[in-house]
Amino acid sequence: MTILVTGATGSVGRLVVDELLAAGASVRALTVDPGRAKLPGEAEVVVGSLARPSTLPQALKGVSAVYLAPMARTAGRFCELAAEAGIERVVALSGSSVGDDHEGSSGHEYGAVEAAVREAGFAWTFLRPGAFMNNTLGWADMVRAGEVRSAYGDATQTPIDLGDIAAVAARVLVSDGHIGVTHVLSGPEAISQRGQVETLASVLGREIRFHELTREEQRVQWVEAGIPETAVDWLLDGFEETVRHPQVPTGVVEKLLGRPGTTYAEWAAARREVFS
Repeated sequence: MTILVTGATGSVGRLVVDELLAAGASVRALTVDPGRAKLPGEAEVVVGSLARPSTLPQALKGVSAVYLAPMARTAGRFCELAAEAGIERVVALSGSSVGDDHEGSSGHEYGAVEAAVREAGFAWTFLRPGAFMNNTLGWADMVRAGEVRSAYGDATQTPIDLGDIAAVAARVLVSDGHIGVTHVLSGPEAISQRGQVETLASVLGREIRFHELTREEQRVQWVEAGIPETAVDWLLDGFEETVRHPQVPTGVVEKLLGRPGTTYAEWAAARREVFS
């Protein structure tokens, strides 16, 4: 059984390739830039992209299952081509924001991908992770300067390591019992933004202050950085919601993998050089 990994250069897709190979699967990796991806020699590499559906028929030929990266714009066309190629199984990366009707929510894009896959009649599984630990890589300059400035310091989420998402994707692709199932994924702990900064300080062995911005100060910063205003408002509303109602770990990663999920401290320790 050959499994096609779309977005094999992407932050999750590249890790899915490694996880599938480790599980003994036959892997075909779809990427626009094989050199940058530095894909293992055991993977069959096909040049192409979900953004260019004309490249997909060759990639889909002889494939039995697909790891689908989220790209709403071409999801419908992908499903048409995959059905024509006889694909039966699709595991799609989605997000926990599906169903959120806020104008700026990422859930609209993820929901469109899920709808296209479901309506096409594949044996599907959807993976819905929440916040990524990698989001705090954007703090690197502030961490090095000794002060992280952000709104809603007490916003408490359950961030997940991308490696755990990839491990779950591979497990679902090579094992039974996941067809028609939506897995909501989280990290193993609830941690506030202030708590993440404290963890970084502990891991790095130096003082890092947390300076709480007002909502409007944060909004101005993000809008000036080029983030659409509707998305900024959605993000800020989400932080405000998790101050009032802290998130709780789902435990799905641990159940599916039979091991603990990666903690924020473990994630940070593996990235000391980035923050130092």
